[in-house]
Amino acid sequence: MLFTRILVLPLALLVDRVTGDPRSRFHPVAVLGRFIALWGDPGRYRHSLQRPVGIIMWAVTVTTFSLPFLLADLFLPWYVLLFVGPVLLKSCFAWRSLEDHVRSVEQALLTSLAEGRVRVGYMVSRKTDDLDSEQVLSAAYESLSENLVDSIVAPLFYYSLFGLGGAALYRAANTMDAMLGYRDERERLGWFSARADDVLNYVPARLTTLILLAYFGFRGRLSPALECLRQDGRKRPGYNGGLPMAVIAGGTGVMFEKPGSYTIGSRKKSLRDAGSDIMAAVRACTLVSALLFVVIPIFLALLVQFL
Repeated sequence: MLFTRILVLPLALLVDRVTGDPRSRFHPVAVLGRFIALWGDPGRYRHSLQRPVGIIMWAVTVTTFSLPFLLADLFLPWYVLLFVGPVLLKSCFAWRSLEDHVRSVEQALLTSLAEGRVRVGYMVSRKTDDLDSEQVLSAAYESLSENLVDSIVAPLFYYSLFGLGGAALYRAANTMDAMLGYRDERERLGWFSARADDVLNYVPARLTTLILLAYFGFRGRLSPALECLRQDGRKRPGYNGGLPMAVIAGGTGVMFEKPGSYTIGSRKKSLRDAGSDIMAAVRACTLVSALLFVVIPIFLALLVQFL
């Protein structure tokens, strides 16, 4: 089974590069989203019940979503899991689709600023009506940089530790945060989802940061990446997302800007000129982390033998 788990990860990356993220109402995460939407309307509950309901339904959701993945991991024969496993794991992360979304924003901007604003609105929750072209690209590349953790490194990290069930649990928890973790009428219902997401992303975000620093060090850009991390890594709200964003901004010499909220980095290059550098950093981090996560199960198996 260890051999199968090791092979499933690179095969899942291959599936992702070939298929992207097919749009289907039967996609596991689409089904998950509909289930969260079903119970995630705060208007259904009295104010005093929203926090306990949010905690209970968080547990129900992660259990319901991750159980089929866990059962597949435990009971499918290895030769079946070798084919099914990559597809299941791929449904828990999104690499190619992130790149495709960014490219679609770039292509839309070539048509018009208005089209670029509309397209980037599919990626971010901020208002896009008044963004200029650089701010539109900033929103797209900020999303890519932040989601390097949420949509790639973290689910693969939990797969390496706990198999398909771990990846699915993370995907469910992160999706609940994405849908409910806002400071609006959903705040009480989504409070636990937001806190759980912070905890689950704590190690993956810092691991991603270290890999990115190593990458930019190899590229001769360690000093500006470190400087930006120190100065701007905490500017973005939350404990995790600003760290990889700051390293990427400093390492590539760009500035990420959310008008009225924060700026990260200083503009040595425009985002259009540095876009390929950002994409290369995300790809390098993805591949290095995947290699690391192939090694982790081997290390854990050897550790268990010695103990």
